[in-house]
Amino acid sequence: MRALHTADWHIGQTLNGWSREREHEVFFARLADVLDEEDIDLLLVAGDIFDNSNPSGESQRLLYRSLAEFKRRRPELVTVITGGNHDPALRLEAPADLFESLDIHAIGTVRRQAGVLDAREHLIAIPGPNGDPALYVLAIPFLRAADLTGVTFSDTETGLSIEAAARSFHAEIVAAVEQIVDDLPLIATGHLHCTGGIESEGAERRILIGGSHAVPPDIFPPRLDYVALGHLHGPQSLDGGRVRYSGSCFPLSASEIRYSHGVTILEIDGRSITTRHRDIPWPAPVLRLPKSGTMNLDDLEAALLEVVAVPDMGLRPLVYVELAAGPDAPAVIIGKAEALLRALPVRPAGIRIHRAVDADPESAASAAPVISLKDTQPEDLFVQAFSRRHGIAPDDRHLAGFRDILGSL
Repeated sequence: MRALHTADWHIGQTLNGWSREREHEVFFARLADVLDEEDIDLLLVAGDIFDNSNPSGESQRLLYRSLAEFKRRRPELVTVITGGNHDPALRLEAPADLFESLDIHAIGTVRRQAGVLDAREHLIAIPGPNGDPALYVLAIPFLRAADLTGVTFSDTETGLSIEAAARSFHAEIVAAVEQIVDDLPLIATGHLHCTGGIESEGAERRILIGGSHAVPPDIFPPRLDYVALGHLHGPQSLDGGRVRYSGSCFPLSASEIRYSHGVTILEIDGRSITTRHRDIPWPAPVLRLPKSGTMNLDDLEAALLEVVAVPDMGLRPLVYVELAAGPDAPAVIIGKAEALLRALPVRPAGIRIHRAVDADPESAASAAPVISLKDTQPEDLFVQAFSRRHGIAPDDRHLAGFRDILGSL
């Protein structure tokens, strides 16, 4: 049999105010082609289907329309969807009766009966050509603190550490289904950060099992022949390839431009499972100008003139701009850059001004006097942090936004 592992679609995402809906439409059309071309029997979607816990009607329609098209293209396809930390867990499960007719299984929450883990509710039999089970999927969604028993968040309290609780959970759920599975292949899903996995700056929230940042890949018992993970947006393998992140559908932040986006194809021969990455071209270009370092306004204008125009607004290139500070005030430089971007068929994804750094910033920082917290104000700390991050001081709209947030606390 053959399976396809994907994750981190983030339907409904916007980038600097630009909708990614058209990009998602193109991605799903290409994914349908891949399912057909690769003769896929099983589709695994390991969380973060939506970008937020309150997806719009348009986002939900796009998901359902795409799933229906997948089934139309591959009539025998079985789809297993599990929730991620961005997803509305119960809403993901709500269409269960309709999904059943399309051989779609959606698991957003950990199932328990009278407080006891109901592992059978997570076990999905995938039929082979003769209709008998050919393999099983253990559908495990993103685990929240309430899903783990005996957890403590302090070394001074009694109870399990997050790692120990996660290890215990996976050992329990696998042990509960081993007799049912017998010697057939067993694949699990998950949505978490395993130690050794590479993060994408600005893209993935540091929230994982019970609030812990990362857990080792050996929390997954050896009986699991493959673990299809979501959360980290770069395709990567751990534990000799048995544990793998398929990566996000296309760049969701500037740090993801360097990735080769696509899906993971699983070749399943008994309990022997081999994987390969298949590229899926980006629906729209995502550019950093320049590719490394910084540029001035004249260089930016020349670089923008080389960008290939696309008539479809939703598929125009998304452009991140990294500018060097100059003689003009930062606000003036940004204003001129915005005017250049508006004049061309691109979607500005962000503009940053980089000031020259000190030759030895560490020694400069160590020479600065230490100020007691009682002698500081939250707004002063915000101004300092903003200036360090962006190389310019916040303007009135940034300060107003900070004050709004501070007033709501």
